[in-house]
Amino acid sequence: MNELELKKLWQVTNDKLEQSFVIQKENIEDITRVKIHNLLSSMKPIKIFTLLIGILWVGIGGIALGSIYLYAFSEANKFFLFSATVQVLLTGIALFFYIYQLITIYQVDMTEPILKAQQKIASLKISTLWVTRILFLQLPVWTTFYWNTSMLENENWFQWIVQGIATLSFSFVAIWLFFNIKYENKDKKWFQLIFNGKEWTPLMKAMKLSEQIDKY
Repeated sequence: MNELELKKLWQVTNDKLEQSFVIQKENIEDITRVKIHNLLSSMKPIKIFTLLIGILWVGIGGIALGSIYLYAFSEANKFFLFSATVQVLLTGIALFFYIYQLITIYQVDMTEPILKAQQKIASLKISTLWVTRILFLQLPVWTTFYWNTSMLENENWFQWIVQGIATLSFSFVAIWLFFNIKYENKDKKWFQLIFNGKEWTPLMKAMKLSEQIDKY
């Protein structure tokens, strides 16, 4: 076999290998897109359930609070009114994030490029972190809704010290979590304790799959 024939054989073999590599890569991308779609779709039930509960909670709470503000504001317990208003408002903000997430998940298409899927995964990750931060801001008002004027008149200093410690502690935890819930802390135990569930785990698996395609 002369040099020219060897070169032709090498070229043919190289072309076949490149073609095989391209086909293999396309197959891997197709399988990855299907897996990503299935992982993100698995998040739909819990998000729909949470959204429905949230809408019910905000709807009932909003109607009740509206009635108090309109017809019984002067007689209402202002501590309860303030606490409930903050809680309902924060829950309402969280609902917008859940609606956005559901729309994003339903827009994921198995035939779209991996890059678009990665962008949607990134937006879901960011919105999940934000909605968790916002919901944790509710912590302090769960320690103030039962306050009333009679407590100010009748409770002794020791009871108020205990109450103050509880409220300040919840406030500190809420603020600390708001500023520290970020993706850079994903490997820390407290972060994993909060985010270990059906709203986060499938998202992380989808992200890892999309990153593997880039490495490939």
